[in-house]
Amino acid sequence: MSLPSSRDVLRLPEFRAMLLAAVCSTLASRAVALTVAYQLYQITKNPLTLGILGLVEAIPALSLALFGGVVADRNDRRRILLMTISVEVICALGFTLYAPHAASVGIWPILALIFTLGVARGFSDPALPAFQAQVVPRELLLRASAWRSSAGQAASIFGPALGGVLYASVGARGSYVFAFVLLLLSLGCVVFVKPKPIPAFKAGEPFVQSIKEGLAFVLQRQVLVGSMALDLFSVLFGGAVALLPIFASDILKVGPTGLGVLVSAPSIGALAVMLYATRRPPGRNAGRTLLISIAGFGVSIIVFGLSHNFYLSVAALVATGLFDGVSMVIRSATLQLKAPDHMRGRVNAVSGMFIGASNELGAFESGVSAKLLGTARSVWLGGIVTLIVVGVTAYLAPELRAMNLTDIAEDHPAEDREPEVETHASAYTEA
Repeated sequence: MSLPSSRDVLRLPEFRAMLLAAVCSTLASRAVALTVAYQLYQITKNPLTLGILGLVEAIPALSLALFGGVVADRNDRRRILLMTISVEVICALGFTLYAPHAASVGIWPILALIFTLGVARGFSDPALPAFQAQVVPRELLLRASAWRSSAGQAASIFGPALGGVLYASVGARGSYVFAFVLLLLSLGCVVFVKPKPIPAFKAGEPFVQSIKEGLAFVLQRQVLVGSMALDLFSVLFGGAVALLPIFASDILKVGPTGLGVLVSAPSIGALAVMLYATRRPPGRNAGRTLLISIAGFGVSIIVFGLSHNFYLSVAALVATGLFDGVSMVIRSATLQLKAPDHMRGRVNAVSGMFIGASNELGAFESGVSAKLLGTARSVWLGGIVTLIVVGVTAYLAPELRAMNLTDIAEDHPAEDREPEVETHASAYTEA
């Protein structure tokens, strides 16, 4: 049976609203991330500050992720998103007020705002993909996933670029105002979408037991835990995003505008892959393709770490995005098709912990490595470690190596079906 076309997904008004909300939110977050990182590095001139920046957001986001997954599986996911986006709007306003006084006030206010964003992420990261899956019929999930990934990558290209241009032209405050407006638009888009049914759950089940069930669901499926672990360790050791302000300022000497290009470069490659995936979603030999793409990512990181030429560095970063885009499409499709609705919040929470560890903790690891080994050396050594991780994963996870997404689409054993219990809001609805 042939897959539905891309147009079938785009005909859904609520899906279009969620797509626009994701674009606005990603544009805002990428612009803020670039502006905060460059502003703090200009104040401190210390690469360790960039690592601490990632850690400050990661601590609350990762600590609350499993709790947030249970909340998402027991409550109105739309309401959770409205609350967390509202927090992001308030934080964007705080960044705007902080910007003119950054040099005199110091870095602590901005770290407090980043910590608050991490708390919001602890609840929004599990709820968002779970709610997005409720907006479209199951037969359109593959197409919807590809479109969301493509839109997110497009926003990832323009967000840092606009943030860099705004920083260079009107300063940090102008970049934060830009993010504030976009987050208000994202909030309005989520308001447009109607509430969806609250997932079924076992009445009276303790939170801890619900968390254990989510962890067990992932850990018992090699294709899930293997793909998550692969992403965790490859990006943890092979990521270079947190160090890009140093490359732009000290190694390549291209300033904030060049930094915007560097940060956007990986998204260019990823967007090309994801746009292709909207036409031809991943299917057979997905596991083998995933391993090859992560290996290509590692090689590209090595080239970037050794480069002192701006254009070669941009090309290497585009290649990292190309390979990472392949892996993102495969991981996203696997997650959407593997988890039943009543488990999606918890499964996405576990996935979010892996992603958060690879990104934010990876940023901290990058800052420490750069301080101890030197910026460039820490990057190309991380690429070598990535290649080792791919080889170990391929050996230890044969089911992942043989994964076929056309089989996963119908892989829902009886024990994973939703429990036949109450579906109304519980005492946790207002959490």
